[in-house]
Amino acid sequence: MSRDARTRTTAVVLAGGTGQRVGLSIPKQLLKIAGKAVIEHTLAIFERAECIDDIVVLMAPGFVPDVEKIVAKAGLTKVSQVIEGGATRNETTERAIAVLGEGLAEGEDRNLLFHDAVRPLLSQHVIAACVDALERYQAVDVAIPSADTIIVTRTHGDDGEFITDIPDRSRLRRGQTPQAFKLSTIRRAYEVAAGDPNFQATDDCSVVLKYLPDVPVHVVAGDEYNMKVTQPVDVFIADKLFQLASTAAPAQADEAAYRELLSGKTMVVFGGSYGIGADIADLARRYGATVYALGRSTTGTHVENADDVDAALAKAHAETGRVDYVVNTAGVLRIGKLAETDSATIQEALNVNYLAPVQIARASYRYLAATKGQLLLYTSSSYTRGRAEYSLYSSTKAAMVNLTQALADEWAGEGIRVNCVNPERTATPMRTKAFGEEPAGSLLSSEAVARTSLDVLLSELTGHVIDVRQQDPTRGAAEASGFEQALASVLDRHGDV
Repeated sequence: MSRDARTRTTAVVLAGGTGQRVGLSIPKQLLKIAGKAVIEHTLAIFERAECIDDIVVLMAPGFVPDVEKIVAKAGLTKVSQVIEGGATRNETTERAIAVLGEGLAEGEDRNLLFHDAVRPLLSQHVIAACVDALERYQAVDVAIPSADTIIVTRTHGDDGEFITDIPDRSRLRRGQTPQAFKLSTIRRAYEVAAGDPNFQATDDCSVVLKYLPDVPVHVVAGDEYNMKVTQPVDVFIADKLFQLASTAAPAQADEAAYRELLSGKTMVVFGGSYGIGADIADLARRYGATVYALGRSTTGTHVENADDVDAALAKAHAETGRVDYVVNTAGVLRIGKLAETDSATIQEALNVNYLAPVQIARASYRYLAATKGQLLLYTSSSYTRGRAEYSLYSSTKAAMVNLTQALADEWAGEGIRVNCVNPERTATPMRTKAFGEEPAGSLLSSEAVARTSLDVLLSELTGHVIDVRQQDPTRGAAEASGFEQALASVLDRHGDV
């Protein structure tokens, strides 16, 4: 169905919680996780969803201006309204129904997706599944099977709780959000519920189920990682999942699009003598960018030398009047037991793999602030968990992820984007030097990593870790991978850049 032909779809983000269960003095949806407020992560998901036309936020009373500032700073163009929620979940839903029903012509309807603001790891495929289901059904819930046995208990005085029933787990599901409805359906359910003096409900599907029994509530499969940040431990878990989660870079439509975006731009590539850096430089030049590819063996540029870095950036700016992209692929891979590693080798690893990116970032700041450009760093699959004989390499690559996320937040006000590419095992001279020749076809090509890197540079992503995998057929889909790829990253210990 074409975008113009289908029913308009609105995401209603319910953000009325107060944060009391998390022990906060502010609503938990304003708590920062992975450098951004929880609600910003959630809103960004709907902003990216092609099937969502607009977003309405129902915020806890007194905090509407806070959300408006977040929306403005993040450039979330689909957010049409931020209004105060009610004292209860039901009252908040009723306010949304009233607002969204205004101005509709007779017989006109609209799709609504009600989603908890504190579920910031929602996937695009769940959103799409809900919207697709609304083409056939009037009410849709999202749920996952219960992995735990559910028991029913009753309290007997001071003796505590006792089991009274153990339902069949095969039929039990754990409800999530979004909950999706035709506006006409959820409005009618609440109109009927208004006649019940004892009406109360904790979710909207239960209102339809109870007061419109003839309307079937369809269930689509949710995701285990679509967690709700409710308890203090949830804050910790969500932050770790964001740290491990990765994103796929959106590819450009065709060759002409690359040329249009790169023509007249200036790119500085540290580590550009060979491998991934040289391939990025070649690609960018092909599409019209002015590229300064710098390396120890070609231009005598030592990334660990702050004066070399400053001079390279100053030269690029002096000759072109701008610096739009700064890329650092330089690195050293030294394998061995830490206790047997000499001081010079340790210092080299720290200088090249950690201090150099920090210096490059600091020196690049003023140039990228002027162009609202991007800094691109690189990590490896070992960043999620250090491995024996990789202590220096793994720990410095983990630092790149933290540096990326911190700077993306720190520089957001200046419009500077900062991202980190995480290739799986890649055929580069550095890897060959460390491991020797490996079976053909077992490694990613440096050209493939370079192409994805270019897609990242031309995207609006910031603060993301972008996986590049040899077996991934969907490179180019702009969807946060969340828990599944986080787990994959944790479990995949088989190699490095």
